[in-house]
Amino acid sequence: MSAESFRVGMSEARAGRLGCACPEDGVRPLRRAPGEARLAVGFALVVLAQALTIGVLPLAGAMLAPDPRLAALPLAALLLGAAAASVPASFLLDAFGRRAGFALGAGLGVAGGLIGAHGLYTASFRELVIGCAWLGAAQGFGMFYRHAAAFGAGAGGRSAAVGKLMGAGVLAGLIGPALAGWAEGLFTPFAFVGTLLAAALAQLGVLLFAVLLPEARVSHAVDPVEAVRRPVAGWRAWGPPTLIAALAWAAMSAAMSGVPLGLVACGVAGPAVTGFVAWHVVAMYAPALAGGVLAERFGAFRVAVAGLALAVAGLAATRLTGDVGGLALAFLGVGAGWSLATFGTTLALHAQGPSSRARLALHDGAILLAALAGVLLGAM
Repeated sequence: MSAESFRVGMSEARAGRLGCACPEDGVRPLRRAPGEARLAVGFALVVLAQALTIGVLPLAGAMLAPDPRLAALPLAALLLGAAAASVPASFLLDAFGRRAGFALGAGLGVAGGLIGAHGLYTASFRELVIGCAWLGAAQGFGMFYRHAAAFGAGAGGRSAAVGKLMGAGVLAGLIGPALAGWAEGLFTPFAFVGTLLAAALAQLGVLLFAVLLPEARVSHAVDPVEAVRRPVAGWRAWGPPTLIAALAWAAMSAAMSGVPLGLVACGVAGPAVTGFVAWHVVAMYAPALAGGVLAERFGAFRVAVAGLALAVAGLAATRLTGDVGGLALAFLGVGAGWSLATFGTTLALHAQGPSSRARLALHDGAILLAALAGVLLGAM
């Protein structure tokens, strides 16, 4: 420390207040996005595991459920597990850092994929539901990848960082069908066993990339000086983005619950449904690549509202059409709307000022519970 810096520091001290002469021992804010590429790859693998499971769970539930009314239970268990994990995940990621938190979530996903696959192999509906709940817990941890990207970037680069991260999910849609087809071929005639094992393998990849992340905690991502200058965002800043995101997630999960069964009813073979789901996943993440430009021109909140309108319109179209082409197009519309709504609300949430980890956890928990409500709506 230079003599001039020391004099400035001492001049700011007051009677009864200790002045710290060792700022290097304090909390260091993240001035750049450390491990940005590894975050993106880890998130892409999270999305891959999601893409492999959400498309087959409605079909697997219908195949094993002792009562047709319980067919949506595996997908509901996945979303309930994600919602239940969102709050503890937030505090664990802050207390132990990104590396340990994301690795823990991925470990739950590996176990959930193995349990679910064994349930399908033994035709145990109960075991399938338990495995789905564990896979959902892994998704609850995976939700925080976008917050990690937002925290790691400055205000000027936040939209680009979040957009690139969500855009990495496009890889999942492109790889998913080939991986699912290969895995299903290995375990024929046991339907969907290979797909859930592939999901467990994807979560293992998440685990490997998580342990390679540079260490950082959520509380270390906020500049202490900026935090004083910009107070923590209040509930009014939290409410509207959460409501918009929740409605978009409800529309997306309602479509995800109903469209795969609708495609089968239209004559599409079960394994081919994975391809439709894969393009839906591409639509869920590709628009985020252009989200930064749209947010700069129209504002993040307006982008989110437009995304919600598109998602709701797409959901309505899935209920009104009865042919494969119409269902596929509406399914893509729901995914694109969800992408813009999620991207816009994530930026809006962080743009209002530093958000406490509790509010971020409540935000993610609220949208996941809305997604669970959407599953129940889609099953009706």
